Amino acid sequence: MAVCGSACGSNCVPKDTEGEEGERLKRLSLEEENSVRRCTKCAEEEARKECNGLCAGCFRAYLYGKFKLAVTSNAMISPTDKVLVAFSGGPSSRVALEFIHEMQSKALACWDASNSQALPVFTVGVVFMEECNISDELSDQADDVIAQIRSIVSGLSPPSKDLRIVPMESLFSSDLRKLVGSINDATGREDFVRHLRMLSLQKVAFEFGYNKLVLGLSASGIARHVLSATVKGQGYSLPADMQYVDTRWKAPVLPIRDCLEQELVTLCNLESLKHVQVHDKPCTSINGLVSSFIARLREDNSSREHTILRTAGKLKPFNFNKFSSNQYEYVPSRLRPKFQFIETGEPESPEVLCPICASPLTATELATTRCSQQMKGLNIKEMEAFYLSCCQSCHFQILPKEETSMSCDGFFDLLPKPMVKRSLLRDEIKDYLLEDS
Repeated sequence: MAVCGSACGSNCVPKDTEGEEGERLKRLSLEEENSVRRCTKCAEEEARKECNGLCAGCFRAYLYGKFKLAVTSNAMISPTDKVLVAFSGGPSSRVALEFIHEMQSKALACWDASNSQALPVFTVGVVFMEECNISDELSDQADDVIAQIRSIVSGLSPPSKDLRIVPMESLFSSDLRKLVGSINDATGREDFVRHLRMLSLQKVAFEFGYNKLVLGLSASGIARHVLSATVKGQGYSLPADMQYVDTRWKAPVLPIRDCLEQELVTLCNLESLKHVQVHDKPCTSINGLVSSFIARLREDNSSREHTILRTAGKLKPFNFNKFSSNQYEYVPSRLRPKFQFIETGEPESPEVLCPICASPLTATELATTRCSQQMKGLNIKEMEAFYLSCCQSCHFQILPKEETSMSCDGFFDLLPKPMVKRSLLRDEIKDYLLEDS
């Protein structure tokens, strides 16, 4: 190609341009020799292998974008809310706390810059449920875990967060340690503690005036729940546990369900987000076996967890998993068509829930309960009404059997009162039977 100092034709290239092109090709060749991969999004920073081709900054923006989209598009948090973050110290809840804190900080900055300052900014609190007194599994690590929790929350930048460390047994008058210890099945014991934890979080939220509850439930956690619930025979109630909207609970549950657990761990390592390292003991329960199975699937293909979540997401949700037409006015109009709405005049079919796990009962379970109640007549005891209201999974894994050391009466007397109140009351059963007579 000709090069000269004057304009002599279309094939002539200025000398400076040819030099710049040569330097660019030389730089690209040098990068290829050094095997330097650039970020697939910004094409400037070096891509990290653990970030799926993204640099550290773009990877964080990617996760924060998914979290913020889930919160805003589902109207999870409004300016007047009081938000309580259930903090266990693990990577998932640590990232949830970090992102909620960032959203609050940005909202405060916008509020300070606003002239009118008409809308308030939501407040954030943190709660840690101390469970060492009801189980021996974490008792030897309790003091160290609590110290780390205090250090993490106090180390956040302003605005500061109120941290409440609440022993679970202090919320109920029952002997929870004896109650949990009476459950012989390892899977049932784990599930019952999880139900108690959820009940405790609701109680703390209401006592301190919080109306929203954020859980660090990731896509990986939901994938594990999908498989374990299927194994336990809880497939009918499965759609209820994986939706954005769940009015079974008085305070809405808001999981970070669009992020994988491995992504959250990677972000904690990149951002040096301090989280609690708990040394898990060998687990032989169904939940532990499913966790091991999911981990092996992740090694083969990291997208398997999202595949499980998408497949289970096709199940039809219940009425308490739907938006009502006069609810969530903060949902943008362009996003509303993707949700299922209940019109004001549409009749709702009330679901009968298990008093222990709050799972909807199947038609077969309802028919069995109805038949048993009719056989026992109007003089049915409160304990019998409670047992008849429980789902088959809780009957098999949690409730005491005849060969166990604790009687059914003793187990019922130890149950927390809020859990007992969720069962059918004796007067309601009498009215129900009188209508059929």
